[in-house]
Amino acid sequence: MSVAGERPRDSPGLEREFGPSALGTQEHWDAAYERELQIFQENGDAGEIWFGEESMTRLIRWMEKQKIPLDSSVLDIGTGNGVLLVELAKCGYTNLTGIDYSPSAIQLSQNIIEREGLSNIKLQVKDFLTPSSELSGFQICIDKGTFDAVSLNPDSAAEKRKQYVKSLCTVLKREGFFLITSCNWTKEELLNEFREGFEILEELPTPKFCFGGRIGNSVTALVFQRKK
Repeated sequence: MSVAGERPRDSPGLEREFGPSALGTQEHWDAAYERELQIFQENGDAGEIWFGEESMTRLIRWMEKQKIPLDSSVLDIGTGNGVLLVELAKCGYTNLTGIDYSPSAIQLSQNIIEREGLSNIKLQVKDFLTPSSELSGFQICIDKGTFDAVSLNPDSAAEKRKQYVKSLCTVLKREGFFLITSCNWTKEELLNEFREGFEILEELPTPKFCFGGRIGNSVTALVFQRKK
């Protein structure tokens, strides 16, 4: 899926800006998750999985390949319906936290987690751009689409992107890992956005498409490490 729609993946400018969109506002996501919460209460449908199930499999497979300890502290930034946390818990991870600025998203996550009978997941209504002091010391932070949404905010998106990086440095331990999946940013652009304090470790394989004789990716998935 895409937050902002299809775009060329070879944009030359590293300071490219997106046009303002309702997809970058809390009002949009509050309304969206209120609808999803109602649907869940009516028929048990957990709602959309951002970037599809393969995006979760990709991240979990990397963590397993790297032999990330199961008790490592993991933060899901903009957890939405919490399905990624559920899958991590089912794989044995025991120190999981999800945050979202939408109370309806957190309520939906809580309902899904309770249905699954899981007790090792912590949920908090929090805006990642203004993290509280207790939100710190995580060994792994995961973002599937939240940075994309921040980039579409109609009010000072560039400043909010900078604040996102500052917040990430606040909550992630030094030498901790940051896994990001984006449909709006290329690898080169993300390297530029996170150049302060982070270094690239790996680009994870994502589905490719061919258009006009050129091959590209509609999704970018990167693993960063916070510098010492």
